[in-house]
Amino acid sequence: MNVAMIEQVEAFPDTTVTLSNGKKIVVQESIEDVRQLTTAFYRRIGLIGLSAKEGDD
Repeated sequence: MNVAMIEQVEAFPDTTVTLSNGKKIVVQESIEDVRQLTTAFYRRIGLIGLSAKEGDD
C-alpha cells in the first residue's frame, strides 16, 4: 500500500484505511500499528526527522 495515499484510518471495529482515491481497505493491524508503520516509513525516507520526539508526529 502506498502510505502517501492514506487519507484516513478508522476502526469499525475492523481497521479500515481510506485512500485518497476513495478506495477502502480493511487491514489486520490496529490503528496504532498503522500509525507507527506509517511514521517509520516517513522517517526512513527522510520526511520526518529522526530527532522528532514520540508524540510529536
